[in-house]
Amino acid sequence: MKVGCIGLGDIARKAYLPVLTALPGVELHLQTRSRTTLGELGDTYHLPAARRHADLDSLLAAGLDAAFVHAATSAHAEIVTRLLEAGVPTYVDKPLAYEYADSEALVALAEKRGVGLAVGFNRRLAPAYAQCADHPRELILMQKNRIGLPEDPRTFVLDDFIHVVDTLRFLVPGEVEHTDVRARVRDGLLHHVVLQLSGDGFTAIGMMNRLNGSTEEILEVSGQDTKRQVLNLAEVVDHKGQPSVRRRGDWVPVARQRGIEQSVTGFLDAVRAGRTLSARDALRTHELCEYVVRQVLAQAS
Repeated sequence: MKVGCIGLGDIARKAYLPVLTALPGVELHLQTRSRTTLGELGDTYHLPAARRHADLDSLLAAGLDAAFVHAATSAHAEIVTRLLEAGVPTYVDKPLAYEYADSEALVALAEKRGVGLAVGFNRRLAPAYAQCADHPRELILMQKNRIGLPEDPRTFVLDDFIHVVDTLRFLVPGEVEHTDVRARVRDGLLHHVVLQLSGDGFTAIGMMNRLNGSTEEILEVSGQDTKRQVLNLAEVVDHKGQPSVRRRGDWVPVARQRGIEQSVTGFLDAVRAGRTLSARDALRTHELCEYVVRQVLAQAS
């Protein structure tokens, strides 16, 4: 398979390239406008010049079977549109776009063209989180916090809080009947946001604090007098009378722990099998994020 990787920033370097370069049967092609970065990573992975591309035209001319998009979010709509119009099954590192209308248009284009489109919500496939879907979930609490990073509300929500939104959607055990958003905005910057989803017999609360004092991610699901807690995607604590702790194995790769490896292989397996993946469910997460952004802006005005 000829597989393109577009955008070679921090996430692509740390999470995706180590997986893609280790897969058998993959002919990897890199594309970035930075010739320095292209040269460094091309040399690191021993890629010939024909697999190093400084623009999208050159990459598409290589005849791709699939593509991974890790460029800046502001460039997603243009890049993904060109890939879909060229008939290339595409995996997009979340989000599809900053504006819901653009995300909706991309999903519609993929469906019209009959081309697979996937969004990188890797936490659904992270082993510790996937196991929470088998646990009683009357109450779900998720925090994803950072240090000193108040940000523009739309960027805050679509580039980062979207993981919390999608994880709650993945784990809620029934139809959401009520949605509530609370936030703190000062001088146009979002400090923290809290999302509550509730339905028949369950409540799910997701929060992000960008003035938290430490970077952390904590997920708790509880019900029927039991609780499962996941710390930073690596440590699982089961509470049933006495807490019991399970930690990630010493030799488990971080990409597998975080669901990146499973996301990559699942997408490529679908392409090989000729299955057209749909981003329609991912679009529902973008729609909920748009609602969060509008509520935050309304509270700030």
